[in-house]
Amino acid sequence: MLGIWRHVAVQQFPAVHPRAHLVLHLRGRRTELGNHELRVRLLDPEGEVALEQTGMMQVNEPPAGVVDLEAPAVLVFDLPLAAAGEYAFVVSVDQIELARVAFQATMVGAHPGGTVH
Repeated sequence: MLGIWRHVAVQQFPAVHPRAHLVLHLRGRRTELGNHELRVRLLDPEGEVALEQTGMMQVNEPPAGVVDLEAPAVLVFDLPLAAAGEYAFVVSVDQIELARVAFQATMVGAHPGGTVH
């Protein structure tokens, strides 16, 4: 999982950060063929689940000689941000946490152009 940004600044809470992208690079072995549950949760500053997406992924038999399996996934979310603090994306496969990426949500004052960069 790639964490490129670590801060989200909004003008007020609650807020929604539209179209945030979460990029996953899933890797496995030949021994992990079959169906697997992929779960992505967004935890709020209190540790409560603010957003959750779950789906099934199927890992099929790779060509002969291939040992490692790789699959990219790009997930797009409208992030619900109820309050300032640390949030975290938590990625699990088959109920085993594989990655966690934290970021801070902060409030900034309005700027003369109305836009925060």
